[in-house]
Amino acid sequence: MAWNDWVRGPEVEPSLYAADFAALGADIVTVLDAGARILHFDTGDGHFVEPVTIGPIVLQAIAPLVHDRDGILDCHLMVDDPEHHFEQFAKAGADSVTFHYEATDDPPALAARARKHGLRAGLAFNPTTQPSDVAARAEGFDLVLCMSIWPGYSGQTFMPEALGRLGKLRALLPDDVRVQVDGGIGAETIGPAHEAGADLLVAGSALFDGRDPGAAYGRLAEAIR
Repeated sequence: MAWNDWVRGPEVEPSLYAADFAALGADIVTVLDAGARILHFDTGDGHFVEPVTIGPIVLQAIAPLVHDRDGILDCHLMVDDPEHHFEQFAKAGADSVTFHYEATDDPPALAARARKHGLRAGLAFNPTTQPSDVAARAEGFDLVLCMSIWPGYSGQTFMPEALGRLGKLRALLPDDVRVQVDGGIGAETIGPAHEAGADLLVAGSALFDGRDPGAAYGRLAEAIR
């Protein structure tokens, strides 16, 4: 399936990096039962970003739980050598992988290699990279991810200048390429980010830092309907 088959409209994507790892399965069920369809899975390698985060072993453990509920696993590879990880992630249950513009000299070629493993492909870019540069290399991608924080750590504050970058990105991309935003998305920022052009909105701390991730998901989803 393709991203356009998965997306029902603007989507709030719960970021599992911010979930309670001691109760990860329960948190996943809670947000899926609340209406989430696409779950964001962040992997950091300790090189491209400072922290080493969750990886294929965790993905393999949760994939049946997600897929049995018709959920999608959208994996954000914050890594130096994305291609090295494609096969592992495909085997572990990833549906889509997003890697960084800054981590490759030939993004379209890398997207084609991801597709050979049955994966959909996204292209992410950091706050100092120009949207026009990324859009010019986005051929063959299903989505482009505009980071509204520096990648690596959950809980950072949304960068207001990301709104302008989202608008430029949306204007430059074909209509069938999704625009995703990740970082600092919550009650005050999700509406402006959506209005600026994002239709895939990744939320972590805003969902999982409270006592009821399902209710938090519902509030954010309502804000962009």
